[in-house]
Amino acid sequence: MGENKLLSSMKKFRFKDHSLGMAFLILVVIATILGWPNFLKIRNLTNILRQISYTGIIGLGMTLVIISGGIDLSVGSMTAFVGGIAIYFLNLFGPESIWGIVLTFLFALVLGSLCGALNGLLVAKFKMAPFIVTLGTMSIFRSLIQYFSNAGTILSENMDYGKLGSGVLLGLPIPVWCFFIVGILLHIILNHTSFGRYLCATGSNEQVAKYSAINIIIVKWLPYIITGFTVGMTAVMWSSRLNCINPSDGAGYEMDAIAAVVIGGTLMSGGKGSVIGTMMGAVMLGIINNMLVMGGVSAFLQQAVKGFVIIVAVLLQYNNGNK
Repeated sequence: MGENKLLSSMKKFRFKDHSLGMAFLILVVIATILGWPNFLKIRNLTNILRQISYTGIIGLGMTLVIISGGIDLSVGSMTAFVGGIAIYFLNLFGPESIWGIVLTFLFALVLGSLCGALNGLLVAKFKMAPFIVTLGTMSIFRSLIQYFSNAGTILSENMDYGKLGSGVLLGLPIPVWCFFIVGILLHIILNHTSFGRYLCATGSNEQVAKYSAINIIIVKWLPYIITGFTVGMTAVMWSSRLNCINPSDGAGYEMDAIAAVVIGGTLMSGGKGSVIGTMMGAVMLGIINNMLVMGGVSAFLQQAVKGFVIIVAVLLQYNNGNK
């Protein structure tokens, strides 16, 4: 009888508490076997991290939004909008200056935060449905950048700007460092601050959180501001890598960010989530994409695979929640 209880507890520990880690290891093993010997090459692994860092950074902010019970569909359009306006700012104030690049980076973070603040204000203060609000702002941001760019490419006049997104520090691309740093900071905020506890409480049961004297408006507003901040960072990293921005850039970023969050174990219903899980989810998506490319699968089918992964992840959440 005692042995049966021990075995039962071991199974529960392995498959429930560490299912994401096990899935990650299994995926790495499969990718290594199918992609041998190219998959484990440093260049390929670095390329995977670089590719997932852009949507991964946004996914980190999206984690807090979803934990709060919301969602943000505007992040892709916002990336193109912030990136385009940032290049306009750079061309105006620092076309040949290193300080112009620094100011542009700060400007993009502020502009992205303001865009996120708009979404959060409509959701938290005016109690509008997050899906409707961000669906509307998604169209607004995309239309604005198309208007300002006249549906054309916005080019940077500062040749040093491209070094920011394509640069390498201690063997890793700068966007990857940004991904890791933001992930660590948000992990600390979520798990070791009162705001993180309030966020989970609000997403789990807003009415109970309200009766517990939690400022619901602030708690639901801040995640959107943080997500806007991460969008601003991604906008600079992406636009500087290409030294330009196109109005169509960022399309599908919202899907990749949400997929990383869901795969990482954050509940779509809110109240529970993991920043580290989102980081692992983003890397898993990158590995899947890499496997598809190495396998010669059409690029048009990659989005279908991501959609399938999202559905499976949500289905697993539902089944686990009903056990």
